[in-house]
Amino acid sequence: MTNWKYALYRSTWSALDLLFPPVCGGCDKAGSRWCEECQSKVKILDGIVCDVCGLPQEQVGVCKTCLADKPHFRMLRAWTVFENPIQHALHKLKYHKDMSMGDAIAFQMLPFVQKLNWQIDMIIPTPLGKQRIKQRGYNQVAMIAKPLSLGLQVEYAPNAITRKKETRTQVGLTKVERKKNVEGAFQAEASVKRKNIVVMDDVSTTGATLSSIAEALYQAGAENVYALTVARALQHHSLQTV
Repeated sequence: MTNWKYALYRSTWSALDLLFPPVCGGCDKAGSRWCEECQSKVKILDGIVCDVCGLPQEQVGVCKTCLADKPHFRMLRAWTVFENPIQHALHKLKYHKDMSMGDAIAFQMLPFVQKLNWQIDMIIPTPLGKQRIKQRGYNQVAMIAKPLSLGLQVEYAPNAITRKKETRTQVGLTKVERKKNVEGAFQAEASVKRKNIVVMDDVSTTGATLSSIAEALYQAGAENVYALTVARALQHHSLQTV
């Protein structure tokens, strides 16, 4: 079955490329939004990972961390590691208003998400706080989540989760501080009841934000909650482990 909505969405961005010649989000080379060389450098996280949190490990199963303190989501999966060129591309999307990167990233990421074979009804992007939306003007995660929802032909529900309180940035916080920072920060709408949901973020480190969102979704009656991110920041990426 032809997915005309997704084809139309992609065609719109392609038309904009003709009007405003793009540069690559990964290497800044002129000619395309996401060049073939940068695409080839993406390291897919498809090896052995924890069944729950998705962190790389040596053996199949649930990692010790999740056995001791299981997150609220059913499982978290990330497409790649948070390093260049995807790190540079996400920064352009997030901080430099290069919204076209959302479509480019989602298009390459789509086969990975399809192979997860999650039976889902809805995709929800992690909501920003009011202050950050005011500063940025848009939710960078939504720019990836929307085309993914179109490609997967599932409902896109950006308003199904809201922030009940403003939180400080997670960057630089310890794992314990991250969990406390987002505790009780989210509220889910009744529309999530009995739905199988993917909640999405651009980067995950400990998964604390996604776990807090999943908790709110389950409290509102969601059936199953999966977590998905473009990239995974490993321990050497802005995370204090103490």
